[in-house]
Amino acid sequence: MRARESDGLAGEAYLIVRERILRGELAIGQPISRRKLAAELGMSFLPVSEALLRLENEGLVESRPRAGTRVRLPSQEDVQGHYIVREALEVKSAMLFSEVATSSERSELMKLAARVDSLSTQTDSGRLIYLSLHEKLHWRVAECTRCKPLCDALARTSALASTWLCAAKVATPDDPPHTHQDLLKILSSDDSNAAGEAMRRHIQSSMQKTLRRLEPYFQMREQYADTFSRKPTKQLQIESLVASAASLEQSAEPRSER
Repeated sequence: MRARESDGLAGEAYLIVRERILRGELAIGQPISRRKLAAELGMSFLPVSEALLRLENEGLVESRPRAGTRVRLPSQEDVQGHYIVREALEVKSAMLFSEVATSSERSELMKLAARVDSLSTQTDSGRLIYLSLHEKLHWRVAECTRCKPLCDALARTSALASTWLCAAKVATPDDPPHTHQDLLKILSSDDSNAAGEAMRRHIQSSMQKTLRRLEPYFQMREQYADTFSRKPTKQLQIESLVASAASLEQSAEPRSER
């Protein structure tokens, strides 16, 4: 009975912390106190530790013995490796979609793509809606392939991508206004090779934007790779570094590349 209760509490803690990370309420690099979290959630230390271990296995948090836990600081290699896997999965997903998706599914996703494009330059709460619908669009493309193992594999990559996108609060108004609608038109064209190539370009473009936007965090990882500070002054130094670097990166970003 206690084991089942612990499992249930661990699952609850996992969902709460995961949601906070994906919404940006727990920022990249932010320390997480297990004891404070347990007290806040009204749980014992054990289910919180189990939840954080699960999140660590998914790449969302990282821990060091006798140092603590924090939202994972990505490296450039982390991001590139993630997108290599994601590209392989989503290219196959796009190709299968073009072959087996029904006309009603294609119509549904075209409407969803239009909604995603309409929200693409939103900030703050609108940005969170955009991220949610953007993830849903890519997920629905995979679902329409009727290949559950492909969907399961893709689901394991989505959380990291959402976390990294959430870190970029700045809108990019110079993006093509119909990016996802143009993508869905090609995916719905019954040409699986064209669909796969369109998705490949889409994912590679996303990777390049993510690498640019996360550059401050790559610098942060180099400076604080082994530092899991719980001191507010040290955390403020880290946050100041990120804000400053992000501001410089934004001003230096070529408008034509946004």
